Amino acid sequence: MKQVYPEVTQSDAQSAAQETADNEARNAEAVERDPFMAAMGERVRLLRARRGMTRKTLATETGLSERHLANLESGVGNPSVQVLRQIASTLGCPLAEIIGDVTTSSAEWLLIRELLQDRDQAALHRCRVALEDLLQAAPADPHRKERLALIGLRGAGKSTLGRMLAQELKVPFIELNRVIEQLAGCPPSEIHSLYGASAYRRYEHRALEGVIAEHPRAVIASPGGLVSEPATFSMLLAHCFTIWLQASPGEHMQRVIAQGDLRPMSGNREAMDDLKRILAGRSELYGRADMAYDTSDKTLADAYLQLRDRLAARLAAET
Repeated sequence: MKQVYPEVTQSDAQSAAQETADNEARNAEAVERDPFMAAMGERVRLLRARRGMTRKTLATETGLSERHLANLESGVGNPSVQVLRQIASTLGCPLAEIIGDVTTSSAEWLLIRELLQDRDQAALHRCRVALEDLLQAAPADPHRKERLALIGLRGAGKSTLGRMLAQELKVPFIELNRVIEQLAGCPPSEIHSLYGASAYRRYEHRALEGVIAEHPRAVIASPGGLVSEPATFSMLLAHCFTIWLQASPGEHMQRVIAQGDLRPMSGNREAMDDLKRILAGRSELYGRADMAYDTSDKTLADAYLQLRDRLAARLAAET
């Protein structure tokens, strides 16, 4: 006997499709509400911003798709452990820093965290300075205030103002990127593309070590991302008087464009958003400098003279 199946109408098909879409939306919404996934995505985005990496760059270096990373950062992805290991390796951080709070790893960490919890920024700063003094094995560098290191994003005026400052002080002016290029035998951009971010960070550390050993007096223009490598940045802070040169995001972008240099922003339609995110992600790190100076809305002459005078006053006060 021939079996008769009920006819599926167009209305039934539409209803089934709608039900499937509703189920998928509910599933996605459930994932979005997962606080663990959302927090992990935010940590990845913050770590990427501190490194000055666009999502496209991170995707290229990890071999992942931009869409996969976008889902992860928005808290709706479901990455494997291997994917997270790739991301952690590229960002140069422990896997635990991406997955969760590193201070949960031991009882001592937990006790230290309890002591620091809910302290304001001023108290945390005092604790960090005291801890650095306690753990510092080597004596303080007697030439620290004679090495001036300029930190900040490209376009803040590190090269221009640094060269002027060095000329007046009659000390060498050193762009750390040039030293890195000499050590590696190729520009920093090629180090990244050929060997990856980890290799670049090793060259950066070696370059700074060499400059400190060779020059008791100098003005040093450091790469913008140096502050995101803890060991290298700590060495800079220990051996140099650091000045954070600031500028508004708009001025950063205008100056970089005027230089014809769009390296990290090239082909990126969200260039300004990326720039703002990098500034926000690194502001706390840049804030560890001995002093900060904003170059926004100033002529070159005014910016230099004000920087020179404020620097002289600050060094005199510390002496």
